[in-house]
Amino acid sequence: MAAMVEWLPWFGSAVASAIFLWSMVQNHVPDTLRLYLATLAAKITAYINPYLEITISENRAERFQRSELFIAVEAYLSDACARGARRLKAELGKDSKNIQVSVDDHEGVTDDFSGAKLWWYASKQQSKANVISFYPGEDERRFYRVVFHKRHHDLVIDSYLPFILGEGRNVTVKNRQRCLFTNNANNSWSPYRAKKSVWSHIPFEHPATFDTLAMDPKQKEAIIDDLMAFQKSKEYYAKVGKAWKRGYLLYGPPGTGKSTMIAAMANFLDYDVYDLELTAIKNNTELRKLFIETTGKSIIVIEDIDCSLDLTGKRRKEKKAAGDKDSDDNDKAKLPMEPEKDDETKVTLSGLLNFIDGLWSACGGERIIIFTTNHKEKLDPALIRRGRMDKHIEMSYCRFESFKVLAKNYLDIVGHGLFSEIQKLLEETDMSPADVAENLMPMSKKKKRDPDVCLAGLIEVLKQAKEDAAAAKAKEEEEAKEAEAKNAKDKKEGEAKKDEGKDKIMEEANGDLKQGDE
Repeated sequence: MAAMVEWLPWFGSAVASAIFLWSMVQNHVPDTLRLYLATLAAKITAYINPYLEITISENRAERFQRSELFIAVEAYLSDACARGARRLKAELGKDSKNIQVSVDDHEGVTDDFSGAKLWWYASKQQSKANVISFYPGEDERRFYRVVFHKRHHDLVIDSYLPFILGEGRNVTVKNRQRCLFTNNANNSWSPYRAKKSVWSHIPFEHPATFDTLAMDPKQKEAIIDDLMAFQKSKEYYAKVGKAWKRGYLLYGPPGTGKSTMIAAMANFLDYDVYDLELTAIKNNTELRKLFIETTGKSIIVIEDIDCSLDLTGKRRKEKKAAGDKDSDDNDKAKLPMEPEKDDETKVTLSGLLNFIDGLWSACGGERIIIFTTNHKEKLDPALIRRGRMDKHIEMSYCRFESFKVLAKNYLDIVGHGLFSEIQKLLEETDMSPADVAENLMPMSKKKKRDPDVCLAGLIEVLKQAKEDAAAAKAKEEEEAKEAEAKNAKDKKEGEAKKDEGKDKIMEEANGDLKQGDE
């Protein structure tokens, strides 16, 4: 120990002398020789040091956009490696629903991948003093540095970094605040973009799930299986040469849960929802721009498509006047809403079909397109054929299996003495799930939902609906009989007039013959 104490002063003075001599030598060494010595020193250091490092900067070269790889690394480290760090930072991102905890600046964590050990360091540097920045935080340069042994070079480049990118994207999607988007009629200005935004959005917080959806369990299970298969079929769609998208047509009477089904799909898949309002779109070009600015992992919805625009009728079959053949041939090729004069002012059926299944539909991936309608028979067959609307889902009236889901949701019961009577009435009466749910919500005088009162009230409503339906059917049959009798009477009268006319003609003919004989 005494020898070491005696040796330390000597070592310190030797280091100080070496630094002084090097500073003096630098002033007299030519730049070429200095560069050569620096390169030689770097080679010697690299030969002695077996470790490599890769730096991932926060901003791209143009410095106006954050690097996607940096964002992915930050998300991955916060999710997988942050527990090993001593200094962390917490923040709520602009599009995040959760508090994000990540590695603080100048802190390091370790990671293992396929037997390789890697060291990550979060660093920050100040920009040069003469650089003037007009954006907050631009005077700082943040980056991550990963250090690893050189024998793992190929593993890190070819496998580890792509793995980090994929996992980081998944974490970002999982933690983001999902949104409900709608297209702007006037392309309003967005403070987060340097251009006008074609979409505006609010947080998507609809609570619907498949567990609370009033629907036949077998049909519900089939839909869930179809969604899961779609979500895991990226490679398959690429293999068969199709865009990674799927179309669903939801049809049925009002109040059968079409909008709730869309919310349940979005919550199940963890997707954003784009509610497309066709009446706010000027032309096919604007429709294409809207589609381009949608993101992956999203559901694009056009509700009540039979009411949005007159794009739902069949192609024209009626001809104009028989003498105007040329005009008739032109009309034959037109679609119902194709404008005759100004093609730039309306969305056409052909433009909508291209939006669903044309070349532009392949921009991006993992999208679901949903149409809803109350009248499937009114839609043009080209709009809903397989390949565009791949799966047709009928949202029907409430039956007993759907009622049991509603009873559990609204009354927290799975069985009751009145269920058998309700089951019989539901099989005989067409009532939408929305109407059934409405009768399960009344509050009693005790300020709580009483199952006995609610179910008894529902039975009365079902009985009344059954009587009304029977009365309406009887009235319809009576009107049909009256119409049939009237038609028969008119036909008989017409035949009588026809016979009377024939007799009159014969009498006139006979009179003419008599006059001729005379």
